[in-house]
Amino acid sequence: MSDLCSPMIILLEDEADAFWCFERLMRRLRGNFRCTGNSVGVEKQLSYLAAVTQVIDPKLHHHFETLGGGDYLFAFRMLMVLFRREFSFCDSLYLWEMMWALEYDPDLFSLYEEPGSNITKAVGSNKGKPKSRRPCGKYERENMKIKSSDASLPISVFLVASVLKDKSSKLLHEARGLDDVVKVSLHVCSF
Repeated sequence: MSDLCSPMIILLEDEADAFWCFERLMRRLRGNFRCTGNSVGVEKQLSYLAAVTQVIDPKLHHHFETLGGGDYLFAFRMLMVLFRREFSFCDSLYLWEMMWALEYDPDLFSLYEEPGSNITKAVGSNKGKPKSRRPCGKYERENMKIKSSDASLPISVFLVASVLKDKSSKLLHEARGLDDVVKVSLHVCSF
């Protein structure tokens, strides 16, 4: 968790502000850290990563399965600390800002407006329902074909899938075991 806390401490002079920012971040990420007797919090994201990789690069997914890495545990750290160890300090902050900006829903605030207010009239006739967004990625199109009702996935899953896709030729040629997969996949910045 120090990987997640350190940016708050460095960027914010007041320790109380740093604490409360860290507390809000942990609320956002608490699902990643939940552990039960049967599962680890980030396990669902790892299964989504497997599904996404199977769609965008079936050959690579099969290679991971062959090596015994079909559970994608080698991507555990990337998802747990949001690439904080894979990128430089500045780059990881840029990445976090981008990920959180993508989660922003401008229609969200219309749910809390009074029905007769000027703001609600300006939003239009959505009557408190957020506008639906058109899924445009390959994974979403495949899900639409099979009529899957998966909720929208966190962008971090797609970022890890993108890293794996970019490194797929190296992973396919050089990875002879899970140790090799870890070595190649953890060097995100070196292409």
